[in-house]
Amino acid sequence: MPRFRYISWAEYGSLTEALAEKIRSSKRSFDIVVGIARGGIPVAMVVSDRLGIKFDTITVKSYSGIAKRGSVRILTKVTEVIRGKRVLVVDDLVDQGDTMNSVQAMLRKHKTKTVQTAVLFKKPWSKAQPDYFLETTEEWIVFPFELNEVNTLRKARNDDSLEC
Repeated sequence: MPRFRYISWAEYGSLTEALAEKIRSSKRSFDIVVGIARGGIPVAMVVSDRLGIKFDTITVKSYSGIAKRGSVRILTKVTEVIRGKRVLVVDDLVDQGDTMNSVQAMLRKHKTKTVQTAVLFKKPWSKAQPDYFLETTEEWIVFPFELNEVNTLRKARNDDSLEC
């Protein structure tokens, strides 16, 4: 069983601000921030706001249930024109890397100028290596907007160690 790390709303705010500052201080320019739904949207909104650039979303499903990985399916596409644009794809974390790699490949088909990536956390085993990240961890990150999901998992496994 992996070790769980619970992120409070206050810590979540600090982390998203720190990621935005890391990107801003890199002096790289972007035309649009694309947030991967669901977890990447709040992070991407903060990054977009702090960089003062457009924001869009993309919806991807790669889980068939709680902690049950399935194949990556891109359900919606960006609505902004991204041809010739410098795109920054943002998610909350990158685990195996399949979602991030699939999104990057799809966006590049639109003849973007560049596609870079940013996440709060990355797993050491990930196939995708984000351009910007705050921390590498093996822990199961529990964000403040998914406490009910973890409680559901805890009940399904009858495991009190997962209690929030």
